[in-house]
Amino acid sequence: MKKGKMGVQMMMLKGKVEELGVYETMRKISELGYRAVEVSQIPMTEENVLALKRASADFDITIAALSAAVEPMLPGAPGETLVNDFEKIVSDCEALGCNYLRIGMMPLNRMGSKEQIMEFISKAEEMADRLAEHSIELYYHTHHLEFQKFDGEYLLDIMKNNTSKLGFELDVHWIQRAGVNPVEFIKEYAGRISLLHLKDYRIGQMDLSEVDFKDMAKFMHIFTNTIEFAEIGEGNLDMKAIIESGLESGAQYFLVEQDQVYGRDPFDCLQTSAENLRKLGYADWF
Repeated sequence: MKKGKMGVQMMMLKGKVEELGVYETMRKISELGYRAVEVSQIPMTEENVLALKRASADFDITIAALSAAVEPMLPGAPGETLVNDFEKIVSDCEALGCNYLRIGMMPLNRMGSKEQIMEFISKAEEMADRLAEHSIELYYHTHHLEFQKFDGEYLLDIMKNNTSKLGFELDVHWIQRAGVNPVEFIKEYAGRISLLHLKDYRIGQMDLSEVDFKDMAKFMHIFTNTIEFAEIGEGNLDMKAIIESGLESGAQYFLVEQDQVYGRDPFDCLQTSAENLRKLGYADWF
C-alpha cells in the first residue's frame, strides 16, 4: 500500500534550537517518533549543517527539505538567497542528502503588482531550472496571500500556469484561511507537489476580560481574529481526506507545522499531532 512520510517543519522549533542546539532538538524529534524534517528559520551555519548531518545519521531522520529565498524578502533584508548564495545553498543540500528546496514566500514588495509577480515567477523558474542540474527540485510554499486574484485568477494559479519546473508546497491551514477547500485544491495541483504542510484550523475563544464594550473597534478586532493554528486533530479540518488527497496527488512528505503554539511547549504540540495522526491510521508513516 502506498504511503507517505510524516515529518516536522522545524520553523516551530527555532526557539528550541537556540536553547538546546540542533543535535539535541533533533534527538527530541526522534523521541516523538518523527523521521523527517524540513529545515526553516534555522541558521545554516557550518556548525548547524554539521549537526544536522550527524543527527540525521544518528537518529535516522531524513532531511526532507531545506529553505531558501530566491531574493531578499524586502530590499536589503539579511539572509541567504539563491540569487546571491546559490553555490552555498546547493552545497548544503548535497551535504545533507537533500533533494528538495523550498521558498517560504515571495518578497512582500512584489505581491501587490502583477508585473512584479511575473518577474518573480520568471526568476523562480530560472532558479528551478538551475537547481535541476544538481538534482534539486524547487518548491514554493503557499500562504493565504497567494489566493488574491489578478484578472480573475489566483496568484498561485498564475504561478503554476507560467512555470513547469517549479513545484508547490501547499499549506492546508492557509488554503482554508483563504476560503478554499484544501481537499479539492490539492487535487488541482496533482503532479506539482511533493511536500505538504499539515496544520489544523481552529476557532479559538475570545478573551473579553479587558474589553470595554464602549470601544467597539477593540471588540471587533478580537471578534474577527479568533482563527488559530491548531495541532493535527484539534481543529476543524478533515485531515484524513486532506492527507489522502495529498498522497493521490504526489505528496511524499507530510510536514507538521504550527505557526503559533499559544503558550504550549512546541514539543508537546508535536506529540499531540503525532498521537492524533496515529489514531487516524498513519502510525506506519512515522
